[in-house]
Amino acid sequence: MADPLPPGTAGKVVIFCTAGPNTPERCATPFFMASAGAALEHDVEMVFQIEGVRLMQQGVAEGLLAIERGKPVSEFIREAKALGVAMRCCSGSLHARGISPEQLIPECDGLVGGATMIELGLSADLVLCY
Repeated sequence: MADPLPPGTAGKVVIFCTAGPNTPERCATPFFMASAGAALEHDVEMVFQIEGVRLMQQGVAEGLLAIERGKPVSEFIREAKALGVAMRCCSGSLHARGISPEQLIPECDGLVGGATMIELGLSADLVLCY
């Protein structure tokens, strides 16, 4: 196991999110962990792939609850964004689901392809997958 970063040292965290609205119980945790990393002053980037891209689609996260009577996933998204978390979508996953870039929420920072995702993972101090 690698030694933890020295206190006060910023690391890079990349979170790959494939969970989508069809598994709502898995949709809040990636944003919670992203917020935690950003609050600890780490550089955090989220990449949405497969069904995860639907979380970045306008109108989807507002009514999505990870737990009954919990807050909507859209609030988790806004909290992470307010802490500086970067959020990008896999262009191929968007295309496969018929979602255009114009249909994405303002919190989404753009699109990435496979090569960029590999480079992000290789450059990270921590990679989380949901």
